[in-house]
Amino acid sequence: MKIASLLRRKPRGGPSLARETVYVSQNRSHVGRVRRVNEDRFLDRADRGLWAVVDGMGGHSGGAAAAATVVDVLQALADDPAPINAAAVRAAVSHANRAIYDVHATSGATIVIALIEGSEATIFWAGDSRAYLMRGGGAEQLTHDHSVVQEMIDAGVLTEAAADRHPQANVVTRALGVAPAVALDSVTTLVQPNDRFLLCSDGVSRSLDPRDFATMPAAIGDMADRILENALQRDGSDNATLVVIAGLSG
Repeated sequence: MKIASLLRRKPRGGPSLARETVYVSQNRSHVGRVRRVNEDRFLDRADRGLWAVVDGMGGHSGGAAAAATVVDVLQALADDPAPINAAAVRAAVSHANRAIYDVHATSGATIVIALIEGSEATIFWAGDSRAYLMRGGGAEQLTHDHSVVQEMIDAGVLTEAAADRHPQANVVTRALGVAPAVALDSVTTLVQPNDRFLLCSDGVSRSLDPRDFATMPAAIGDMADRILENALQRDGSDNATLVVIAGLSG
């Protein structure tokens, strides 16, 4: 994962993508081929430069309620006319975390958020919901899973190829609602022309193949359809939710 290569300082002067680019997005969510309840939720507010995918945990209505709580809080943030910045996102997530912890005692949620301000995109996450930057026919994973198998991979005792088949593949080490406070990791990257961002739950990410990105349709609606179709055909054992974000140069 080449996260470090994507980090940038905020540009000083020069042209701003904020004046040239309008961001558009497409979302898809499917219960999958095994589950009866879709515990995933998403936020798609291209008008405010704010998107999220939330994967509820806890089974049946519990996980869905936890995920809905997170999206409701982020929706309120997007509805407020005040500018949205990283501090506001973190405060909203902290509020949602406490609400889940206080009300949905046996539930939780993983989350990935994209906030685009001008020419910068900041990704926030907790758990194993992921963000990818699609650029030049390839993709970079911007997030680093908070999970048992990722810790094993980092320690060199498990290969990435074997991770999906490990009996603890679905066990996360960080999530909203499981403690009074939650730490969000984040990474910021400069947005370049033709960039695409993919936010997704693990029901999508476990089916992604790096070779997919070289042949993705240019239209983001078709791209979203292709990614979801691949997830359902290759796996389908979990809820599958994704948001694709792109900039349209003006």
